[in-house]
Amino acid sequence: MKKDPAHLKFDSIAEAHRAFGLPEPKHPLISLISGVMGENIRTPGGTHVLNFYKISFNPRLSSRVKYGQGYYDFNEGGMLFASPHQIVGSDEDEPTPAECSLMTLIIHPDFLLGYPLAQEIKQYGFFSYSTREALLLSQEEKDTIVSLFNMIETELNSRIDDFSQDVVISQIALLLNFSNRFYKRQFITRKVVNHDVLAQVEAYLDDYLSQGNPLTSGIPSVQSLAGQVNLSPNYLSDLLRLHSGRNAQQLIQDKLIEKAKDLLSTTNLSVSEIAYQLGFDYSQSFSRLFKTKMEMSPLEFRRSFN
Repeated sequence: MKKDPAHLKFDSIAEAHRAFGLPEPKHPLISLISGVMGENIRTPGGTHVLNFYKISFNPRLSSRVKYGQGYYDFNEGGMLFASPHQIVGSDEDEPTPAECSLMTLIIHPDFLLGYPLAQEIKQYGFFSYSTREALLLSQEEKDTIVSLFNMIETELNSRIDDFSQDVVISQIALLLNFSNRFYKRQFITRKVVNHDVLAQVEAYLDDYLSQGNPLTSGIPSVQSLAGQVNLSPNYLSDLLRLHSGRNAQQLIQDKLIEKAKDLLSTTNLSVSEIAYQLGFDYSQSFSRLFKTKMEMSPLEFRRSFN
């Protein structure tokens, strides 16, 4: 365990267990902590960084707990995911009674080595969602998730044999697949809210481009776009992809091309001047993007329009 002015860092699961007052893990690379196990422990004060994946199911959480750049501040409960090096923990300086999840699974990346899941797990965007974007579950979905955690716990507590790791890896993959499925459901059932977000995003980009902001601030980034609607970049991209078939980066590019077409058809600005006005450092980059999107160069578009 390492400590710096900002937070504690845990490089191993055994270090984390000791810091949280838990018994030594049965396996050095994976551990499932149940609510019963953690009822009486006290967490270290301040934030901490885990060098492993963390998947938690919280039926309720009454205080503000820092997670990345956001806070877990609602009582409905749900699932939270953290990837290695993600900042998590209490925002208080003094140790406080642990806000225990019903189930928390922590997985060192080395446990996945040699399995396709080692790479596949990096494709699940929800590991970088903020707490405002926690997975809220219906009762039926909660039952499914808890049963999956119980399966993993049973296997981890069983006698280790040649198949143990294969079985647990398969169970983790199943847990992630169900989580992904339930997140897709969450995007759909919150459609009204999501459409408001999409409208805000498009309005922001339209205003940004029409007011000439790229000249001074450059091309809008996915991070700045997500910040306008208080979402994490990955959550915004996944939301956009589900509702419009394009992620945040593609939306930004499409808006740039729309503005470029307008400038090409209504002004005498050169291609280089238009590229500069849209925030591109090099006109070649603008021309390459335009040709990719329109299947013709900016000059060919101007000629065809005229």
